[in-house]
Amino acid sequence: MRFVIVTGMSGGGKSTALKMLEDAGFYCVDNLPVFLIEKFVELVSMPNSEISKVALGLDVRSDQSFQDATRVLGQLREKKYAFEILFMDADEKTLIKRYKETRRIHPLAADGRVEDGVARERKVLENIRKNADYVIDTTALLTRELKEELDRIFVENAEYNSLMVTVMSFGFKHGIPADADLVFDVRFLPNPFYVEELKRKTGNDREVQEYVMGFEEAGIFLEKLADMVGFLVPNYVKEGKYRLVIGIGCTGGKHRSVTLANELYKRMKDRGKYGITLFHRDVNSQGT
Repeated sequence: MRFVIVTGMSGGGKSTALKMLEDAGFYCVDNLPVFLIEKFVELVSMPNSEISKVALGLDVRSDQSFQDATRVLGQLREKKYAFEILFMDADEKTLIKRYKETRRIHPLAADGRVEDGVARERKVLENIRKNADYVIDTTALLTRELKEELDRIFVENAEYNSLMVTVMSFGFKHGIPADADLVFDVRFLPNPFYVEELKRKTGNDREVQEYVMGFEEAGIFLEKLADMVGFLVPNYVKEGKYRLVIGIGCTGGKHRSVTLANELYKRMKDRGKYGITLFHRDVNSQGT
């Protein structure tokens, strides 16, 4: 039997992940009372059980304290019950934004301030996150991309290192992304904005892509960038990094950066044991 504990930060995507696992054939139970967890595991683990895949949702909204729940999980390990831990996460800014958009009250925000609740929850979940088998950062993930990551882990059974890579195009005129770990400037390439027939198109259009990649420097840059990223990613995984944002910028974030971000994404997709997503921050903005 495959038994998965789904936990994580409130607003990180736990409920969505459980629904997707249910669609993938898992028998899903959310927030089972702590005193029933061990008995539940015993029942579904019986030799004559027809259930082969189970996902149990666990978070700080449980009636019992989360520490009691983690203690029960420790007892299950001592009794040789095998299970995996999936931790759903997002950065603080995103978690706060999601709570404010839904107007929900954070379970640990006793004074009503979401920021304080997120900080308290982060502390409570610190240990279980550290010991999780998989950590999925949903900060920049689309629902479709989250499903792809869950399928890769729990349907395709592919090896997964819990590193989520975001390749992001942006325009320097709109500011460097605050969450970017690596930033690359492609303003050395000729700007399609000054070509009349390309001005109103973007790096998602074939004509712009052909124009930008038609310059030898673009191909050389892409080769060197892909080679460097290919070296860095395994070392980031080794150091336990969960999220890597690669920013590629041009003046306005519409042509050159979008083209190169698309090309890098193609190079990286399905070539590593990590999740990857593509995001064009300023592609719909006005200007160069």
